[in-house]
Amino acid sequence: MKEYVIYPLVVGANETDQGIMTYQRGYGTRIWIPIYVFYIKGGDKKILVDTGLEEFMVPEEVGKEYGLNILPFEDALATLDLKPEDIDVIIHTHLHNDHCENDYKCVNAKVYVQKKEYDFFKNPHPIDHRYYSDILDGVDIVEIDGDANIMEGIDVIFTPGHTPGGQSVSINTSKGRAIITGFCCNDKNFPETGPVVASGVHINAIEAYESAKKIKEMADILIPLHDLAVGRMERIPG
Repeated sequence: MKEYVIYPLVVGANETDQGIMTYQRGYGTRIWIPIYVFYIKGGDKKILVDTGLEEFMVPEEVGKEYGLNILPFEDALATLDLKPEDIDVIIHTHLHNDHCENDYKCVNAKVYVQKKEYDFFKNPHPIDHRYYSDILDGVDIVEIDGDANIMEGIDVIFTPGHTPGGQSVSINTSKGRAIITGFCCNDKNFPETGPVVASGVHINAIEAYESAKKIKEMADILIPLHDLAVGRMERIPG
């Protein structure tokens, strides 16, 4: 089976509350969360997981304090000698705006999303304001219904709860199965001992918990979607 290398690119950062990541835990603790684009290298396709924010304002000291190289989308791709039009495939964890604002720049890409997520995106409930109606205009959408193989060594795993149609991305590497979570979380969602913690923001708390539990059990390398430590890695596996 093909083996891939994952390159985390930081294309933004938000200051928020730890409780946004961890349900019923950490409220009142202010944190910074990186916004990632993941480049998957190893096959004949140029693949991204998520495309992040298009515009952001992050104080310069944040990158220095946390050891992050925070760059606009095009500049982040350029560090790997890529341009948006080079991208063949985008796999979305979910469709909150901070994960897909740069899709439209990748004019040659097929964009893989869960059917339940895309249906919700087109008619979102007011409880969740982060679905921007025009953000996928002109994008070549491929709908997936549940767990699926995308290509050799790359699968998606249906992990709802944070959103109706979140999907985690399983990538075969030289060190085993790396999984990028399909839901917003950081290292605090996966303590070394004791149960996992559901995403603090969710549509369904029980589904969010079960999705986190499933991914923790499946992964050889666990990549929480907003964990600071991930952004300090040049590549995964290192």
